[in-house]
Formats: sequence, structure tokens, C-alpha cells
Amino acid sequence: MDNSLVFYTFAEIKISIMRAVIQRVSEASVRVEEAVKSEIKNGLLILVGIEDADNQEDIAWLSKKIVQLRIFDDENGVMNLSVQDVKGELMAISQFTLHAKTKKGNRPSYITAAKPDVSVPLYEQFVKQLEADAGQQVKTGEFGAHMEVSLTNDGPVTILIDTKNKE
Repeated sequence: MDNSLVFYTFAEIKISIMRAVIQRVSEASVRVEEAVKSEIKNGLLILVGIEDADNQEDIAWLSKKIVQLRIFDDENGVMNLSVQDVKGELMAISQFTLHAKTKKGNRPSYITAAKPDVSVPLYEQFVKQLEADAGQQVKTGEFGAHMEVSLTNDGPVTILIDTKNKE
């Protein structure tokens, strides 16, 4: 039996934190260059931030969690129904600023946000996983473009989820 100790520096340990802000909306749209790219009615607007260490496990867990969230009102006005139960629509927008670090100074750092070569494939996988889990098309914005996102938050209901704190 090997009783040797293994030491890791903080830089050697990558903690994956795929982050999402989920908003229950009565409507949402995204515009790119003054043209409507996508729009939904009753459903969920999902802003998703991706880091380098994120992987398929994070995508699968987050997608399933979002699709099964019971944040829509039932006939008694109790949040007891999922987006699937109410036949709601889904829109997913990539947003690297969800990983802003503001501890030092007044200018946020986005050093932990994944660069496009990592984030684009992971975002596309996330959208495909959402489509598979929800059984419907997921509307999107345009990755890397300047987007104008409009929404009417219903409730308001806004939930923050990250894959590090699977509560």
C-alpha cells in the first residue's frame, strides 16, 4: 500500500462551474444588428456562462435540472410545474459576463470565462442537450455578437444555478 502524500497547488486543480441564470418569462426576444434573431412566449430565458473546465457531465446535469425545475404555477397558484408541464418555450443565451470577478478593483475580470474555442462547442452541446431533455427546439442568440435581450420576467422568478453547488 502506498502511503505517500500527494500535494496539489491551487493552479493544478480546476473546479468546473457552469453557471446559469434562469428567468421565468411571459415573453423574451434577442436582437442582433437591429433584427430579431429569436423570440419566445411563456417559458424560460436561460443565460449561461461557461468555464474552461466545464464538461459533458456539467451540461447533462444543468440541462436536466433546468427542464425539471418546478417554477410555474399550478391551478392553485403554487410553483409546482416544470417548463415541460406548461408546454413553455426555451431560449438559451451565452453570457461570459456571468463569470465576472469583482473582488479586486472596479473593472471586472473575466479570466475564468472560457475562450470561444472551448465555449462555443460546449454552448452548442448545452443547447442540444436542452433540446433532447425538453423535447423541443431551443431558441438562441448569436454567439459572440452584441445582442439586445428583452424580457418580461414573470413573477418575477429568477434562479441562479451553478454546477459546483449542486443544491
